[in-house]
Parts: sequence; C-alpha cells; structure tokens
Amino acid sequence: MAKSNSTSSTPMTSEDASRIQSAGDRDPDSRTGQTGFGSRAQSAAANNDNEDDDED
Repeated sequence: MAKSNSTSSTPMTSEDASRIQSAGDRDPDSRTGQTGFGSRAQSAAANNDNEDDDED
C-alpha cells in the first residue's frame, strides 16, 4: 500500500488522534490496538500542531 501524499490529505488533529488512541485502548486486539497506530497518530497530530504554531 502506498503512503499518502501529506500535501493532498487532511492533517491529523489532536481530536482525531485522541479518538484513534481511545479506540485502540478499548479493543487492544484490534488492528489499531496491535499496530501502534494510536501513538503514531498522536505524534502526527503533535507535529501538525507545531507546524501550525510556526505559521503564526
């Protein structure tokens, strides 16, 4: 599966990341819980928040 181009996709927000993290926590046997996607989502959201701060 190809990675998406970040310039044409919707940036991860902290609200999105929180929802994803919670889903993995609720069901640790799910793909989200097993792959560590929740923590990667949190990291992406933090990076996006930092980029937003740099634009000000």
